[in-house]
Amino acid sequence: MAEEALQVDGDAPAEAPPHEIRKAVAGSAMGNCIEWYDFGVFGFMPAILGQVFFNAGSLEEGALATFAVLAITFVVRPFGSFVFGPLGDKIGRQRVLALTIILMSGSTFVIGLLPSWETMGPASAVLMILLRGVQGFSAGGEYGGAATFIAEYAPARKRGFWGSWLEFGTLTGFAMGAGFVTLFTVILGDDTMREWGWRLPFLIAGPLGLVGLWLRMKLEDTPLFVELEKKQKVEKSPLKALLTKHWTSILHVIGIVVLINVANYIVITYLETYLKDVVGFTGHTPLLIILGAVLGMLIVIVPFGTLSDRIGRKPILITCCALFLALPIPAFSIMEAAKDDRNWLQLALGVVMIAIPLVMILSVLAATLPAMFPTPERYGGFSIGYSVSTAAFGGTASYVVSSLVSATGNNLWPAFYLMGAAAIAAVPILLLPETSGVSLRRIINSRTVGTDPQVQPAPATT
Repeated sequence: MAEEALQVDGDAPAEAPPHEIRKAVAGSAMGNCIEWYDFGVFGFMPAILGQVFFNAGSLEEGALATFAVLAITFVVRPFGSFVFGPLGDKIGRQRVLALTIILMSGSTFVIGLLPSWETMGPASAVLMILLRGVQGFSAGGEYGGAATFIAEYAPARKRGFWGSWLEFGTLTGFAMGAGFVTLFTVILGDDTMREWGWRLPFLIAGPLGLVGLWLRMKLEDTPLFVELEKKQKVEKSPLKALLTKHWTSILHVIGIVVLINVANYIVITYLETYLKDVVGFTGHTPLLIILGAVLGMLIVIVPFGTLSDRIGRKPILITCCALFLALPIPAFSIMEAAKDDRNWLQLALGVVMIAIPLVMILSVLAATLPAMFPTPERYGGFSIGYSVSTAAFGGTASYVVSSLVSATGNNLWPAFYLMGAAAIAAVPILLLPETSGVSLRRIINSRTVGTDPQVQPAPATT
């Protein structure tokens, strides 16, 4: 892999007013919240959805069918990133983010209105897959844009703190989706959920989307993009510039995001199914333990982001990789052993062992990756690298791991998969330049990846 050479210019911009930063963070995090609300809903009732839309004959078949849909619809994410990412670099971040939140929340809402297989046959499955495709296409431009928006608003020395709120939105959205599924299941019961109660969590996405759209429509575009427009330095062809100048930085993003996505989708969308179908826990115990772990992550994610502003992103990322190499086998072994005496504390310990390194990498993600690209290509570069990696490794993780466990009978496949992802991500993380405290406006070139550059930290006012 080639070496990174970050160059910085000498401008020292004044930071945006605190109330503007808070508005930007809230508007950005809301879209991520809705995206992961959708995953929370799918991840916590995959068996029911598989039976409703695919006429699955068993809970295991239903879960596999739902995970397959998640994997298939992730294929369209890169296409969305190639459209929305460069578009955000050309016409502005705010306009594109307003569009993506409409498409994401709208497609999730409409799934709640679809007829079931029993009513419409295979056509219901086709419609659900198409709507998931729309959701995936729009999501291809969502996360990269939201992270770019926050990063370009945040003061350089607090980018870790403000960026961590984006993933706070991720965890909040997942907790809401999973929480509503759990709540409705407890109130209505499994049979009613399978009959019509499954619709309710999807329909809630409609009002959430309207709130998110309202927040985003009230935002001004980022100061850095406005400055590009004033200086007439907006790229005429952002995609061409990305692929010719910054392709190695895109590969760098892909490598790091392998670990983020594999960990995210195993913990958040697959683990509940693993604890029920593989480990054999019944009832709501797995749901409540995972929800508890997510709530714990919500408590510590912002402090971790703040810590990265003090000690840098790399120490946290390196520690995270080391933990994901060391902990998965003990963690999944502990979870499997818990089934013998139904020890929920032991089960919770195994979940927490995986959740700790996950929250560490999530806390610095939105502060780290935008700094790998200069402003004219930042939205597109981040979005394309993130979405390609997500499609290849994240969207397929639940289905691949579930299939391997089913085919081999080895319940440690989730651990092996996590360790493999950590080994891949360790290479670009070790080569990553430390950009904590460096103003994004001062980063004017990042064509390759590798050694830590000699960069001049931004003044305290940036």
